[in-house]
Amino acid sequence: MQKIIILNFFLFLSTFSFAQTVVDIIVDSPNHTTLEAAVIAAELDGTLSSSTGITVFAPTDAAFNLLPDGTVDALLQDPTGDLAKILLYHVVGAEVPSTSLSDGQIATTLLGQNIDITIDANGVFINNAQVTVADIPASNGIVHVLDAVLLPPASTVVDVIVNSPDHTILEAAVVAAELADDLSGDGPFTVFAPTDAAFNLLPTGTVDALLQDPTGDLAKILLYHVVGGEVPSTSLSNGQSATTLLGQNIEVTIDANGVFINNAQVVVADIITFNGIVHVLDAVILPPASTVVDVIVNSPDHTILEAAVVAAELADDLSGDGPFTVFAPTDAAFDLLPAGTVDALLQDPTGDLAQILLYHVLGAEVLSSDLTNGQTAMTLQGQDVSVMIDANGVFINDAQVIVADIRTFNGVVHVIDAVILPNLTSVKGLDKINLQIAPNPTTDFITINLPSEMINTQVSAQIFDLQGRSVQNWNMNNTRETIDVTALPTGNYFLLLKNESQYALSKVVIK
Repeated sequence: MQKIIILNFFLFLSTFSFAQTVVDIIVDSPNHTTLEAAVIAAELDGTLSSSTGITVFAPTDAAFNLLPDGTVDALLQDPTGDLAKILLYHVVGAEVPSTSLSDGQIATTLLGQNIDITIDANGVFINNAQVTVADIPASNGIVHVLDAVLLPPASTVVDVIVNSPDHTILEAAVVAAELADDLSGDGPFTVFAPTDAAFNLLPTGTVDALLQDPTGDLAKILLYHVVGGEVPSTSLSNGQSATTLLGQNIEVTIDANGVFINNAQVVVADIITFNGIVHVLDAVILPPASTVVDVIVNSPDHTILEAAVVAAELADDLSGDGPFTVFAPTDAAFDLLPAGTVDALLQDPTGDLAQILLYHVLGAEVLSSDLTNGQTAMTLQGQDVSVMIDANGVFINDAQVIVADIRTFNGVVHVIDAVILPNLTSVKGLDKINLQIAPNPTTDFITINLPSEMINTQVSAQIFDLQGRSVQNWNMNNTRETIDVTALPTGNYFLLLKNESQYALSKVVIK
């Protein structure tokens, strides 16, 4: 078999000049027309011509014909996607002559995934494809001809993390934060993946503390390491910024020392998968500790909302622990209101304006993935908003969500294209008063002392969960009542008391 390969090599070699690149060899070969078309369609001809010291494993037309009917045509529909990845799986970034191959050897391709070499009495095999012509020299590398197409495993960015011995902490964090399924989806994603050593640079106990609330702060930190789109290292430039899935930007610095994302260095770049790219970092990047108010204040499209929140004296409240969900109307949304409306509201900022603003806030973190068509959710103003989801998008009442899931450390902001208005006729003059309950947190019962302002009035009481769903309703008939909450699952809730002129709201924590 070795004699056959060597003989084929010399017959093949006689038609080529050593000045040819690996791409020239493919283009000039009558047996590689499909590969030629694929390389050009995938826009890899320039890269493979200019790269030096590479090895190309080149499947013949007959090899491509062994694929299921329609496969090549389907791949050519997305030439710079899956087709490009398959082609990169046939290229090694070093010259590997047949004399350097050994049985059981592993080589890493430009896709970032490995190929396996087998040498036995039947010949030389790359995965399950046989080398039929070896060692065709080119000016920038070597070409080996294969009798079958190499197909990489359909890995995702999550698979890269899971299979890496240097990312066990990141793997545990992604799983605990319930992000593994999301990041295994279609994407594409770019993940900046801190190593175990990077996590170990954090203050002692930080990782353990974050794992106590994995879908909270931990999830936000992880989403700060992910960009929605494929960003190869060749697309990075000094001073560039990119928006992460957390909704906050990361900054790129490129200098003589390397490539940095914020202050973390990229130590391994361009691990390509079928739903994105992974770049390995030597440090964990931490987002600024922003709040929903910071998002509004720093947005050039929300200057009116910022002024309204400050005037209504809600900035401090919405900068607290939360969590909150804010449906944030843009300046253009406020401009749709009748002329003079905003100025009139600002004359009494803690009255109707505050009521309108509170109608844009939920007392829980509700991501777009938590929303369902027909859902209702109670706002901090005390009235419900309705969710509609159809082919045109997601709507809160009649306002469309135009930017979703800007996550912060005390909640999430969704940008909407209109101001949503509560029924102010029913809450005109409605005042918020203080409410004290004990114990809080609780495991079984809460005792409610009716505020003095509500004594001798008809008071309705309601406990609702973080999705705005009512879980208990009753009328308060006494100035002091003890309520059994043992039937409720552990978590955070809100207790609302309301009469004709006042309301009182308190967070309830059930352990």
